Amino acid sequence: MTGLDLDVLVAAASTGGPTCLTSVTELEPAGGPQASVAPAKFAVRGRDEGAYAYEKRYLDGVSAQAVVIDSKQSQLNRAEQALQHAIEDGHPVLSRLPRVLLRYERNGQVEEYSDLTLPHRVFDGHLRAGTVDGAPVTQLPQYRAIRDASPANARALLDASPVSLVFGSWDSSRAARQGRWRSVLVGEIVGFCADDRTALKGGARTDPVGMQVLLSEATLKELAVSQQGELSHKLFDKISKTKGGKPVSASPLGLGGIPPTLEALAGVACHRIVRSHVLSFATLRQIRFGAGEAGDVACRALLSALALNALARSDAELVLRANCDLREAAPTELQVDQRGGRSMTLEPLTIEAADELLAAALERAGQAAGVVWSGPVLEVAGNPAIVAGAVEDDTESKS
Repeated sequence: MTGLDLDVLVAAASTGGPTCLTSVTELEPAGGPQASVAPAKFAVRGRDEGAYAYEKRYLDGVSAQAVVIDSKQSQLNRAEQALQHAIEDGHPVLSRLPRVLLRYERNGQVEEYSDLTLPHRVFDGHLRAGTVDGAPVTQLPQYRAIRDASPANARALLDASPVSLVFGSWDSSRAARQGRWRSVLVGEIVGFCADDRTALKGGARTDPVGMQVLLSEATLKELAVSQQGELSHKLFDKISKTKGGKPVSASPLGLGGIPPTLEALAGVACHRIVRSHVLSFATLRQIRFGAGEAGDVACRALLSALALNALARSDAELVLRANCDLREAAPTELQVDQRGGRSMTLEPLTIEAADELLAAALERAGQAAGVVWSGPVLEVAGNPAIVAGAVEDDTESKS
């Protein structure tokens, strides 16, 4: 079994090379086979508690019931977060990753976001609404070049926001020449289960002072006003609208207990859990960078190495959500397609090996295409009206 090196990526970035790389890992509940896991929860119209996503999949050639434990979008977000953490830690290569920064000032504090943390990456609405030295971002020649990038020549996007090419992006609000870039890396975690009938689990809260705290309407509102800066807008409005002469429960402020009830979605027992990722070399080969054949190949290899670095880092941290602690049940199977039904098995990619691969790919891209990584390429001031109008959603995340 050989390791994944730059030669493999260069071959994959060249015409007629491998179609894709696949990474598959068998997982299991950390609590043992008897433990259930909490799958991803999705919003459903008309249902406050959300729902799990059940699907029919094939397992060992047989149709089986499956549940989505972590969605494709969530897996990409975890990969982006892994890169962001490495940048914050001062990684010698990733800290130089080209990116576009956005800064807001809120309550006297500066908040910083980038194309790694904004949902639509370099085409995000927060960036488009910002300014640079007082000028709208959308009027800057540099930003217009980024938006005008196309598969025929994506060099401006590569130099400013390579993550927008790796994880996908869409300039959806633009009137014309919308940039549509599919993610070259996709992945998910699915669990195979007995059926799609979700059970309910019990929940309760005890209060040592008293299982029920009753206050007058005036007292409840006074407490809410004293904590207004700490309460969500939705909760404060709800308490402010309280009416009636009788004492009311103070449970909205976290006072009093909650008797055991069967209301929340229970976990799902899975007999097999699989995490899988695909890196599409075929997709990357559709992109050119105006650097000639050898230079374009080097640029594609660099994007592949960046995707694999993010994957190695995110796979190393199996943190999903509460009541969903998983562990690896077997080594990761890493394979590169060799066309014609053949494949090459490679050693699982470690963070250290991914770092070496990225450094080598960046050096080659620098020599063959003049690619330079020197950190943020554009720093944008966020529109203060937007941050002033931002309201926290106090509903539970559904994914």
